[in-house]
This record gives sequence, structure tokens and C-alpha cells, in this order.
Amino acid sequence: MKHRIRVLGWLLIAVSVATASPPQGYYASTQGLSGQSLKTALYNTIKGHTELSYSDLWTAFQQTDQRADGKVWDIYSNITNYVFGDDQDRGSGGGSENQFYNREHSFPKSWFDDGYPMYTDLFHLYPSDKWVNGKRGNSPFGTVQTLTGASANGYSKWGTSTESGATLTVFEPADEMKGDMARTYFYMVTRYENVVASWRNNANTEMLAGNSYPALSSWAVKLLLAWHRSDPVSQKEINRNEVVYSQYQHNRNPYIDEPRLVEYIWGDSIGYAFLPSGSVGLNQPSANNKPAAYYSEGSWWINAQAGQRLQVFDLSGRQLLSTTLTDNLSRLNLTHSGFLLLLIDSTPLSIVKPD
Repeated sequence: MKHRIRVLGWLLIAVSVATASPPQGYYASTQGLSGQSLKTALYNTIKGHTELSYSDLWTAFQQTDQRADGKVWDIYSNITNYVFGDDQDRGSGGGSENQFYNREHSFPKSWFDDGYPMYTDLFHLYPSDKWVNGKRGNSPFGTVQTLTGASANGYSKWGTSTESGATLTVFEPADEMKGDMARTYFYMVTRYENVVASWRNNANTEMLAGNSYPALSSWAVKLLLAWHRSDPVSQKEINRNEVVYSQYQHNRNPYIDEPRLVEYIWGDSIGYAFLPSGSVGLNQPSANNKPAAYYSEGSWWINAQAGQRLQVFDLSGRQLLSTTLTDNLSRLNLTHSGFLLLLIDSTPLSIVKPD
């Protein structure tokens, strides 16, 4: 059962990838890379975005964070029905939940000394209940172990945690927002790769490593990976990504477009060569001889040790093939086309098989 859940988790990520729509070739520079070099390639792709003013955010939120009923999509409270403009923070009030919404720097602004363009980067700014936002302050995200307080219905929580190795005051968003926040943080340490190393000197930045790669401390990587995996990319994130790209900043959050990137930079696929979705090219084996797939002479080939088990699934989770590899280099003989998930023993790979 545990193995099946893991397979389905990877398939959910694959479905999300299939629904995002970056421009053709947007991530071409990432092909064949992994780890630090892959992160740097993404930095060079998304840097230099169009900078917004702080007041621009109020208008932008009406397109990036509008619920189906037209109300404000609040990331920290699930009891609010805020009206854009009418209920925005005016500078006073907000002494209890459900009074005003404001502009939340989910990646706290004090961590980067209120610097620009980080201060107005829409990819980490969201509307949130003013009171709950104040309770969060500039605390790092984490798993609350000793509860201090919570928003209505326990939607967001704050308290203390020892998962970092020390006792920290942390803020824990709702389960349905954890993946969003994880991908936001992966974006921030990628988009600002050139300056992120210096931010560790500021208060409450225990999530940061003080370097450009991995940029996040080991406990933060573990936490955010878990959140990313348990809460896959939503249609709301996809829509938001498109609006920010097309109408405001003209850059994208790559971890929404290609959720697999997280694994190749911080997760289980470090050392594998990344192949962007929808492309047909090489996914060559890495120097440490980890399993890999590559396309050559009209066929996909599997490079792995003989004796390993190969399973192939389509996007519905249906198993198309289960076999034991008899050679170190094997042709993948399948009539099915499209996006496929491969498991070589427990190692996940994904390919796009042409018609």
C-alpha cells in the first residue's frame, strides 16, 4: 500500500505538470542538468522580472487571488469573505480575525532587509487576514508541536517546534496551503540565488542555509519537500502563475510549471539529468550510474543495472508494464504514447513518448 501511495503521488505531480503551460522552450536551458547547476539555470531563466510598486499589489490581487465567488482568497483564514478594495487594510484596526486583509510577505520581508525587487515580488505576496498575519510575524514556517494559538477552525497555527534542532517559534499554514508555500520558498531561493546567501544574518532566518545552494537549511528542505509532495500543484496556482507571467512580472514560478524540478534540485532525483516535460531529448545517465532514460533513434532506452525491476504507468495510474531488466541498456517496447511514469526499483523517472 505504501508503494502504491508513492506511485500515485508521483502521478499527481505528473498531472499538474501536464496542465501548466510555459511558453515553448522556456525551460530549454535546464535539459540534462541536476542539483546546483539546474537551480542556477532556472535563476538565469526567471531573473530580471518586471518590478511592481507596492500599491500595484492591491490591483494585482484582484486577478491572482480571487475566489470563484469573487471574494478574496485568504491564505491564512477560512472564515473570511473579504471584498476587494472595501476590506483591504487601511492602516488601523484589525485587532481580531475577519476584519481586514493585507499584503502578506509569505517569505518575511525582514529576512531580506525590505529590499527590492523582493519586496513586491508577487510570487511570494498573498492577501491574508491582517490579524492572523500579525500573529505569524516573521516566524519561519514549521510543524507546530506545542500550540500557542490558531486561527478560526484551527486553519492556521502558531507555536513552538524543535524540528530544526532548536526550539523555535513557528507558523504552520493549513494543509491545503502547504504545497503552495513550499513552492513559493523554492521560487524565492532560486529567483534570488545571487543574494540569498547574505540573508542568513537577519533575525528568524533559521530556514536559510547562508549559501546559494542548497540555500535552505537541511531541516527546512525536509519540511518543504514533505509539503510539496503531500499538497500537489492546484489549478489556483497554475492560474496565478499564468497571470503573474502574462500581465505583471513576465517571469514564472518553475516549481508550479514543473513540480519535478524540486526533486532534481533538493530531493530524491539529485544526480539524475532533468528532461523538461514535452521535450524529446537526452536524459543521460549521471556519473554515479543512477538509472536514466534517454531517447535515441526513435526509441526510449533505459540505462540501469540488469536485474532491476522496471514498472511503467500512465497518468491514470494504470500499470502498462512490469518486467525485470536483463541488460544494462534496454529498449522500452511500448505502443502507448504521451506522459509516462517509470519506476526502476523505487527510483522514479518520467518521459514523454511520441506517437
